[in-house]
Amino acid sequence: MRNRISILLLIAMISTSCQDFLKEEMVSGISYEYYNTEKGIESLVWASYAPLRAFGGTESGVRMSNFGTDLWQSTSVSSGNEFHVYTSEIGPANSNFSALWTNFYKGINSCNIAINRIPDIAGESTLRTQEGKNKRLGEVKFLRAYYYFVLVQSFGKAPLLLDENISAIREIKRASVAEIYKAIIADLTFSANYLPAVQPDYARPTQSAAQHLLAKVYLTRGSAVAEDRGQKNTDMDSAAYFAEKVIAFKDGLLADYDAVRGWQNEKNKEALFSVQYSTDRLINGTGSEMGRVYTIQYETVAGLQPSLEYGLPYVRLRPTEYFYDLYNRKNDSRFYKSFNTAWLCNRGDNIPKWTASDAPKPELVGKARFAIGDTALYVSMNPDIPAGQVGGKPYLWLPRNKFTTRLFPQYKYHLDPRKTNVNDQNGTLDFTLMWLGETYLIAAEAHGRNKNYQSAVKFINVVRSRAAYKQGEAKPKQFYLVEGGAFSELTTGTGNKMLITEDKINSFEKLRDFILEERARELGGDNDRWFDLVRTETFLNRVKALNPIAAPLVKSFHKLRPIPQEHIDRIENGGPIAEEQNEGYF
Repeated sequence: MRNRISILLLIAMISTSCQDFLKEEMVSGISYEYYNTEKGIESLVWASYAPLRAFGGTESGVRMSNFGTDLWQSTSVSSGNEFHVYTSEIGPANSNFSALWTNFYKGINSCNIAINRIPDIAGESTLRTQEGKNKRLGEVKFLRAYYYFVLVQSFGKAPLLLDENISAIREIKRASVAEIYKAIIADLTFSANYLPAVQPDYARPTQSAAQHLLAKVYLTRGSAVAEDRGQKNTDMDSAAYFAEKVIAFKDGLLADYDAVRGWQNEKNKEALFSVQYSTDRLINGTGSEMGRVYTIQYETVAGLQPSLEYGLPYVRLRPTEYFYDLYNRKNDSRFYKSFNTAWLCNRGDNIPKWTASDAPKPELVGKARFAIGDTALYVSMNPDIPAGQVGGKPYLWLPRNKFTTRLFPQYKYHLDPRKTNVNDQNGTLDFTLMWLGETYLIAAEAHGRNKNYQSAVKFINVVRSRAAYKQGEAKPKQFYLVEGGAFSELTTGTGNKMLITEDKINSFEKLRDFILEERARELGGDNDRWFDLVRTETFLNRVKALNPIAAPLVKSFHKLRPIPQEHIDRIENGGPIAEEQNEGYF
């Protein structure tokens, strides 16, 4: 993202009027009159992106989206563990909630200022025409809609601010969920109409990004059965319509899932909208934190030390047994492309030696078990291997029944080898919020909920066909060593075996559950899972049934996050606490 040198100054000024509706001293020498100029508005628009980094690419964002779900469970590391096990620390004083709330309302207010002032700007370049003004309005309305979409899913009822505010607000009521969804849809409808198909700056949202998000919003609102989100009986039609607009324009998925997700090709046609990070340290701020979140504690194994290739070993999440079993690992390439299972020796001073009790040959006693570049750690999906067979390898072998809370298959798509060194906290990899693969699943679910199972299957099978091994593509050795495949089929395509038929999804429950499973396989490492479970009203049942660590303490009220206490404390003449705070948190 360019033109960010002035953003920090602008954010400081915007904070005076929108940080949880608080009072704050003016720290900038810039006057609000600056926003009556084209230069000021353009700088403000860029500043409106900054709050995205409070969610996408942060450990806090992952805590609020993947911790404690049916896919990810605790590694017993204390940092953020309350989100895994649902302790009382998930409460109004938790800083993760206030950080999201504060930053997103900052973003909303900067968008509000831009929306209010753009129509009256006498611009000389982009804003000199109505078309240019509509593009910028579409941009900030997209951002405002995104911020509100995350807020309403996280907190339910929330203040709905759609006008410019440059002074502290002390009396404000939460709007209903239905009102917030209505405002989101209005913003995104405008964006979908006026954003260009292609942007000159990669960071800016395109028409496809707006259409994708609009489809997802309609799907989310319309998914409600027991809850009141203001849903309408046309929501699924709208979700399918806008998703198919994106699909038609993009004209198909890339051939290889690994090529889409790998860091080498982070800017590709399937990445519809991303939170931008940079290799330029001047503008990268604290950088992305994702390269350390999904790593395992591999450095505890002899012959291994932290490296850029394997990531900073913070070990924050590990897959549930359910997540492992969602994949048909024999035919679905996404598991072995998404998870690393072997680590090569990169440290020579502590390589273990063969002993008299375990050396396969007497002449090996006292010699190194392996060398630099050889396998030091291998974790495999074998369900049960006899102890004697496990210990006979030169490297540490952990079959599935020997996984620990610190050593297990490692999700790899957030690893960032471009950092300056392994201990550098400033990750540079963009964090994609919207993928084209998800667009197909949105279209599929929308059609399926309308009982158009034929169309639903069509869109699902596009995603699953891409996930299959292609004819001539070499499968990993685990295909025949672990998953029961024949060596003679090592390069045989699995496309036909991945396709489904209507009988897999031809009821509400079957469709809902299959889509949740397919979203896990396609999007499991994104900031989506907690929102998926809440959207489909399956949160409590699935977490209790599929996450044994979270099951004892999770409650139904955890489907919403607590309103930050610092916001409530600033309200003057507030109503009863039940009006200001969500159930279960007072």
